[in-house]
Amino acid sequence: MKNRRVFLMTMTSGLVALAVLAAPVIADELFGVIVSVDVSGKSLQVMPKDGDKEIQVKVTDDTEVISKKGTSKIDLEKLSKGIRKAKDAGKKGRMVAITHEKGVASKIDMRKKAEEPKAK
Repeated sequence: MKNRRVFLMTMTSGLVALAVLAAPVIADELFGVIVSVDVSGKSLQVMPKDGDKEIQVKVTDDTEVISKKGTSKIDLEKLSKGIRKAKDAGKKGRMVAITHEKGVASKIDMRKKAEEPKAK
């Protein structure tokens, strides 16, 4: 009887561990350029690296931003100013990698180095 309980506990622990490890894999990753920020609507317009149609990505207060300085919660005002500054410099926006699930961003990685397209 004790062997069955130990086996059942081992199997249950294994399934829980598998579920915890598989959950982050479900999220999608989007590589592209943030072209605009809607502060009041808490969303970003992103031009995918390999596409020609902008995608809207929602953000929450829990969305993390990873930069060279470290990880912090998203500040849409600061991000909006950065996008305007990039556009003033002749770029289309800011190159990022966004981890999202169903269009809601959980993580925005601004450390990615890629060719940023020039504004037309």
